[in-house]
Amino acid sequence: MPDHHSFSALDRHAVLSGSDDGFPWYAGAMLAVEASEVVCLRCEKLSHGDEAAGREAVLMVSEKVAAAFEAFASLLAGATPAAVVQRYREHVAANAKRLSAN
Repeated sequence: MPDHHSFSALDRHAVLSGSDDGFPWYAGAMLAVEASEVVCLRCEKLSHGDEAAGREAVLMVSEKVAAAFEAFASLLAGATPAAVVQRYREHVAANAKRLSAN
């Protein structure tokens, strides 16, 4: 009886390389994991309640609005959902780097 749950070589490559070419939900799942790390870093920063926490809160909201507009414009221009998710992952990675450095 054939195994209906086996992954193709392309799927295995996607998991190992981070590509979502043959494994379309992989990038979305990675975005969720990466974003949860940023949420933890931001919660830690916001918990201080100081001036830097206030700046972070304002930055967080403005970044979310800007990212939503960017995603919408990209989709209108013909970008694929995978490209939009990849761009969000770039934003999340930049935030993780910035918040980890502080």
